[in-house]
Amino acid sequence: MTDLPVERLGPAETRAVAERIAGAFRVLDVTRWLVPDEAKREAVLADNFEILVDHAMRHGMVHGTADRAAIAVWFPQIGEPAPPPADYDARLAAACGEWTPRFQHLDELFETHHPHADHHHLAFLAVAPERQGQGLGSVLLRHHHALLDAGGVPAYLEASSERSRDLYARHGYRVAEPFRLPDDTPFYPMWRDALG
Repeated sequence: MTDLPVERLGPAETRAVAERIAGAFRVLDVTRWLVPDEAKREAVLADNFEILVDHAMRHGMVHGTADRAAIAVWFPQIGEPAPPPADYDARLAAACGEWTPRFQHLDELFETHHPHADHHHLAFLAVAPERQGQGLGSVLLRHHHALLDAGGVPAYLEASSERSRDLYARHGYRVAEPFRLPDDTPFYPMWRDALG
């Protein structure tokens, strides 16, 4: 599994990447809070994630396994930050409808807890549900960590479950004090120093 090909993805795959993330994340506690309506959850998530994946195609890096079963979305945050997504508020409202205030609340939590030191931010690591537990996420992490370690760049993420927190810990991330959604669902901010 360690030699599985990893490819950088381009704008033509933006929607497919957003749908992959939505399919992987629809069962998480956080997405149940964001979109309580199970029948609408995956579609709303895909529309929301499309905004961020589109932004990453312009200002970040999107990698996937060759079969696209696993996806990683990174934002370099070195020096001056990238501008926010164009027309973000209007696009967010169009994507999230009645649940827009919940997504805005989550955005504010992320902003409040985000570190200011230079780093790469792992916004999403998603694996197709039927392929989880096969090491695909680790393949993508090792791929990007090699680039970060070569440049002496640390990494940051917000783990949304104990399972993902434990995966990241195995890859050298240290967990900080969790922050919580209004329903008490925790996020685990995690930091990885570059190895070298």
